[in-house]
Amino acid sequence: MKNILKNLQEQANPEKAEQLQRFFKTGKGQYAEGDIFWGITVPSVRAIAHKYKDLEVTYIEKLLSHKIHEARLCALLIMVFQAKENPMMIFDLYLKNRSFINNWDLVDLSAPVIVGNFLLNKEHKILFEMARSPLLWDRRIAIISTFAFIKHGDYKTALKISRILINDSHDLIHKAVGWMLREVGKRCSQKVLEDFLKEHAVYMPRTMLRYAIEHLGPERKRYFMEAKRKISESF
Repeated sequence: MKNILKNLQEQANPEKAEQLQRFFKTGKGQYAEGDIFWGITVPSVRAIAHKYKDLEVTYIEKLLSHKIHEARLCALLIMVFQAKENPMMIFDLYLKNRSFINNWDLVDLSAPVIVGNFLLNKEHKILFEMARSPLLWDRRIAIISTFAFIKHGDYKTALKISRILINDSHDLIHKAVGWMLREVGKRCSQKVLEDFLKEHAVYMPRTMLRYAIEHLGPERKRYFMEAKRKISESF
């Protein structure tokens, strides 16, 4: 593991680290309070992860619990590589250590492959449990994992979890739900998306709705935004 950390630190960029710590909201009271960055790009971390893609599980766990953000990202990308050969082991490892998967990039780069792909033809109960979790990152994992299903034309779980999270208080969940709804419309069925929006758009957070309608035509965008505006003005 020392070699991995050495390779990562060689790519460190203090100026970029400062930018990333602001971008990922690491200040006091923010969602990633106390997270520490070395300022390494994702492609660089992925290259190092590929170099060590056969790393033993014991060391993956140690890397995943590291205080440096890019070390945790590297562990997750190694897990993504290993999930192709050992999906159940990596899935269990992921859930066991998910307290360390504590920023949106860590979730987004790992959950669809490690969680979503594993659950493709299985029961999705764990995702519904996580969608109701008080922990922000559990809820983000729940909805982002459905991207794997959407890519295979299955939108039902994404819509069910979207209904659970539609009144979530956190902006990162608004964005994630809106993103997955947009993908339902793009990859599965625009009609399914619009039917969902006709039922829920007026109550959705504005950010969620804007993400969801991003790929609709101008007239349909106006239709849903206007519907939301009218109901908002009535309260």
